[in-house]
Amino acid sequence: MQSNKHKFSLDGFTLIELLVVISIMGILLALSTFGMQNARQSSRDGKRKADMEQIRSGLEMYRADCGTYPATSELTFGGSLTGDCPTSNTYINFVPQDPTPATAKYSYTSDGVTYTLCSTLEQRPSSYDNTGCGSCAVTTATCYYKAINP
Repeated sequence: MQSNKHKFSLDGFTLIELLVVISIMGILLALSTFGMQNARQSSRDGKRKADMEQIRSGLEMYRADCGTYPATSELTFGGSLTGDCPTSNTYINFVPQDPTPATAKYSYTSDGVTYTLCSTLEQRPSSYDNTGCGSCAVTTATCYYKAINP
């Protein structure tokens, strides 16, 4: 006569053992999802900082040729930066835009002598100076990364 000891087993595993393994897998999956979200935010913030430095480099080349920084209206994110001074060089073929344009944007202001270039960050730094940046967001988020002329 067969024992009822293994009545609810599937290939040697009891139902409780299977539920425990599935629960552990669910917990690990949830933890990795949160880790991936932080990695994505960090990646977008890194792109924002690299974009700011690319724009800064173009602005400095513009100033070297034209003697002033471009006016606020001359720098269009998503467009190009072309000089209108004695040379008609293209300094930036495509002025980068924020990786999440529906929620955030870059901002640029200039009086020709100085400029301020700002961006939001998804992972707010412990210390920041957003003086002169205003709002960089389509909503009301604060700018946490600022690049100014040297």
